[in-house]
Amino acid sequence: MKDSQRLTLVITIVLAAVFSAARAEAQAAPLVKFSGGIGAHPVANIGMANVVRGVSPGGLIWVIRDLDAQVDAAGHISVFGSGLLLGAGDVIGTTGSQSVYATLFCGPAGSATASSSSATGVALDSNGDFSINDTLTPVPANPCVNPVLLIRSATVASNPWFAAGIPR
Repeated sequence: MKDSQRLTLVITIVLAAVFSAARAEAQAAPLVKFSGGIGAHPVANIGMANVVRGVSPGGLIWVIRDLDAQVDAAGHISVFGSGLLLGAGDVIGTTGSQSVYATLFCGPAGSATASSSSATGVALDSNGDFSINDTLTPVPANPCVNPVLLIRSATVASNPWFAAGIPR
């Protein structure tokens, strides 16, 4: 093989590797990210429930120490939450034996589409820590405008929300 043919082959292989890596990185880029969390307070204003995107809050105050979440364009969601605990009543500082799942809303309030992880949920450990690694159904809109992430009860039939992610 001539030197010019070898050089052409090497350049072709290098360019293919670079373009392949760039394509893989673009596909892995998150659709939406959330860093930090807000616990649910059942009352938004005097006499008004703190309903978010049509979902009612839990009956008591919930607090959350930290929350990090990421959703990719294929709908894969990873959520790591810590310290999701009741912040009121005789059960303060406990998990209330809850399991949770995630719902992502894309679009403006009133016309947003909801995508959820498995409603079976994952149990909160005794410190209120949890991890969700699942695929949202249906796959969220791309782009996901006005994203809202709610952590919801899988244990209570009405599936109230206990925490929300802060979009980044």
